[in-house]
Amino acid sequence: MRLLIVFWLAFCAPAAFADGEQWTALSGDEISDTLTGRIVQYASATQDFRVSGRTLYNAGRDSWGYWAVRGSQYCSLWPPQDLWACYGLQQQGDRLRFIGAAGDVADGVLVGVVDQQATE
Repeated sequence: MRLLIVFWLAFCAPAAFADGEQWTALSGDEISDTLTGRIVQYASATQDFRVSGRTLYNAGRDSWGYWAVRGSQYCSLWPPQDLWACYGLQQQGDRLRFIGAAGDVADGVLVGVVDQQATE
């Protein structure tokens, strides 16, 4: 048991408490408040979350979709697909972690505010 605790403190705790904060799961209202009108930077892409429910993802070219909050999850729809994909959302300061149903993870950072005058 002691070895397990030492292992956790050495390898897991630093990731869980980076910068003194731990990842916090967001409720539906918190997801909406966090994403609406904001821009997220991922490793090689950006995404903005328009007040209108549109979202613009750019990883070298623009891809328009839709976003919504359903229950306590962020959900997105990317035409021509007609299925919504939903993710849990965790936050650590300005960092965000999107967690898919299969456990896939995408990390991003809040970097700005959407120009509401921009065309959709």
